[in-house]
Amino acid sequence: MDLRTAKTERAIRSAFLELRAKKPLERITVKELCQRAEIHKSTFYDHYEDLYALSDALENQVLDSVLENLTHPEDLFDNPERFTRELFLAYCSQDALLHVLFSDGRGAGLVQKIQRGVKELAFARRPDLREDPVANIALSYAIYGGYYALEENRSYGLEQIVQVIASASRDVQKLLQDRRDPQKNL
Repeated sequence: MDLRTAKTERAIRSAFLELRAKKPLERITVKELCQRAEIHKSTFYDHYEDLYALSDALENQVLDSVLENLTHPEDLFDNPERFTRELFLAYCSQDALLHVLFSDGRGAGLVQKIQRGVKELAFARRPDLREDPVANIALSYAIYGGYYALEENRSYGLEQIVQVIASASRDVQKLLQDRRDPQKNL
């Protein structure tokens, strides 16, 4: 990417984030974004199909940053406490940006994308668990439950939240170890 293109890209993204911090995605117009970024509408459309494509690109970029910090995604199965700490620290390192991009009822999209990314990483390292229903259900529970527990209980402080969620993750690991066959204990 040449310098001019990179500068334009930064201007578009910066203007979008400034606007997005103040209002819902649905209320932002390409015209106001272009005014703030000091570019022509045609320049915007050279880079993005629409505002939703821009938002999606930024969401994916920040989620990639979160997922890049997961050095051992297979820890979800082998050491869930360490995995939980690593995931929540990675998430919190991008907290402000995540809250801007996924505000106004878009939080479900965030946790869905996190789950998809974590599953991809974890199952790449543990392909034997990819089709295991218990592993998939436990992973969904850990990701969704952990995310909403964090969001709903921020007043207790990150360290305490992570500690409780990590303990719950350890119990999920026991479920994985005890119930390899979902029919076994029914």
